Amino acid sequence: MTETKETLSNSTKLSSREKAIVTDETARAIIAAEASRREEKTERLRLLRLQRETVEPEDSGKRRKSSKDH
Repeated sequence: MTETKETLSNSTKLSSREKAIVTDETARAIIAAEASRREEKTERLRLLRLQRETVEPEDSGKRRKSSKDH
């Protein structure tokens, strides 16, 4: 955001094309940051799931009781 403030404050008036470029760059930076955080979270959760599966493997022959089985 500092970069945008500096870009906007340094020039007296931006043309519509320049405004579009600044907006596009800002939006792309936000999208890239969100994608990066999402990938990191997915990787972290995947590792936790794999770790949990190695500690307590799922029993494929056993069935969990549902509330209808009572």
